[in-house]
Amino acid sequence: MGGCVSTSSKSTCSSRSHGETGPPSCFEIGFCWKKSTKRTFADHVVTLQHLPFIPSRIFTNGKSRTSCIFTQQGRKGINQDAMIVWEDFMPEDVTFCGVFDGHGPHGHLVARKVRDALPIKLLSFLRSSQSRESGTGRTRFKRKPKKSDAEDPEKDDGSAEEKFNSLWQEAYLTAYKSMDKELRSHPNLDCFCSGSTAVTLVKQGSNLFMGNIGDSRAVLGSKDSNDSMVATQLTVDLKPDLPREAERIKRCKGRVFALQDEPEVSRVWLPFDDAPGLAMARAFGDFCLKEYGVISIPEFSHRVLTERDQFIVLASDGVWDVLSNEEVVEIVSTTPTRSSAARTLVDSAAREWKLKYPTSKMDDCAVVCLFLDGKMDSESDYDDQGFSSATVQSNHSGNVVESDDGQKSEPCLQRNFTVRSAEDSDSYGRLLTDMEGDGETLAAEDQNWSGLEGVTRVNSLVQLPRFSEERPAS
Repeated sequence: MGGCVSTSSKSTCSSRSHGETGPPSCFEIGFCWKKSTKRTFADHVVTLQHLPFIPSRIFTNGKSRTSCIFTQQGRKGINQDAMIVWEDFMPEDVTFCGVFDGHGPHGHLVARKVRDALPIKLLSFLRSSQSRESGTGRTRFKRKPKKSDAEDPEKDDGSAEEKFNSLWQEAYLTAYKSMDKELRSHPNLDCFCSGSTAVTLVKQGSNLFMGNIGDSRAVLGSKDSNDSMVATQLTVDLKPDLPREAERIKRCKGRVFALQDEPEVSRVWLPFDDAPGLAMARAFGDFCLKEYGVISIPEFSHRVLTERDQFIVLASDGVWDVLSNEEVVEIVSTTPTRSSAARTLVDSAAREWKLKYPTSKMDDCAVVCLFLDGKMDSESDYDDQGFSSATVQSNHSGNVVESDDGQKSEPCLQRNFTVRSAEDSDSYGRLLTDMEGDGETLAAEDQNWSGLEGVTRVNSLVQLPRFSEERPAS
């Protein structure tokens, strides 16, 4: 499990060590090729049909060379969470990780679709970007030193790092937009009132690139000067009560308010109907709200890892609703075996749900634990935990074979009633929406905002909207 297909030799492009802080010496984005070097398997991936044959990609409960993942269904219906770790995503120590939390009648299918298609869209953009740069698509981006570089190397490093970050930011923005566009036009997947969060990262050597929409979260566990573990939140929970999110939604005629019986949960509502009550400001799908301020543009960020950084935890809000960042880092850092860290964290969240909200239905939980030193336990230690080292083609975890098109008979998620109840929705029509523009500014403000810790997350959607042929005049 997790083995690299390629037997390629080391590239001349230097791979940064874990503790180095500078930008890469060349723009290695995974599609380099020379006669003396074989391409990794990720280079061949262009369609979803290739996914079952990639040994370094896991999406069910299991472990890889550097990570472990685990998900558990809550008590609200079918598990709508999805997760992925894709090692050897590109050459030169590149790993892709993601957690996706679906919501709405078809949220489980949306989350799985995004899990499978989004990383391929990232690869596709990088391939085309390199092709435009080189004209062949089979050469690497190298910095060409100028005479001024020797005189002012710091200026050159800054320029290279800026270009490198810009490339990844454009890749994330393009891939997320393309993903949402594909969902909107999907012939067999109704995303009108269904959607998904997405917190994803690409680790390339010591560089960490992240894209986030919704309220799933990434947290970094590091050691301080006293070798004590500290937690650093890497992403912002993009909820409707963030000032910049609320301002955009209201500018687009959407409404933001909380219900009386859950005053701590702000929601997004249509201008002409008290629906659907989406508990996040950005998401894939949810096209009934895309004209009213909900967007799928990710918040992008870059971080350079240091030797003190130990691991990263990606998780859906089923974990963050009951555990703080510090508690999550403590649980993972004290787990006897690394390979059991994800499961131990989910088990801890399940216990907290029972203690804190005994009358509420536990939410689905999905966890990815990525260990930054690249070390994991032995296979025998892992087997003792009762797991299976899952790969896509073997599906050792025993999960039901998934169908992104929804053609396989599978129970449909009914709207659950954790706190409030409402009438079953009538059939609804389709509202045509346009994709959001490229000009949206990704502000870095509001970094101190986070999810409401300890708040029962009732439903991401309250109820489905009802549309009549005539709408109230605006």
